[in-house]
Amino acid sequence: MPACHDLGPQALAEACAEAMFARDQASQALGMRLVEVGPGRAVLAMTVREDMLQGHGNCHGGLLFTLADSAFAFACNSYDEATVAAGCSIDYLAPAQLGDELTASAIERSRRGRTGLYDITLSRQNGEPVALFRGRSHRLRGSVRQPGASS
Repeated sequence: MPACHDLGPQALAEACAEAMFARDQASQALGMRLVEVGPGRAVLAMTVREDMLQGHGNCHGGLLFTLADSAFAFACNSYDEATVAAGCSIDYLAPAQLGDELTASAIERSRRGRTGLYDITLSRQNGEPVALFRGRSHRLRGSVRQPGASS
């Protein structure tokens, strides 16, 4: 595995995403797909299935949160520095329905020291926003690609 300094920023982000997604059983179980990743950004997609509907017939809000949180994780871990959520919030704008193709687009707003701030927009296939998520990250010690190793 090439060292961080041997890869350009885009290649490093892709290598981190590949390593993380291979270990991310939760995102895989929900049918999430990694669409795009780059330094400080990520796009994930998920189709709303019948087993994701709540009692009102809409996609469960916790699953919308999970999709946004996964995009947040891939964006803030794109530098091969193990990073976790320090806090996050979500505002639901519209319900997601059975069969909707949801996209979570994460973008880094700030990354200084050991903290970062990320905005994630969840949209349905027609571009209509479904939710807005904001996450605050905290960098730990260690590598994303090689857990337990220093980055």
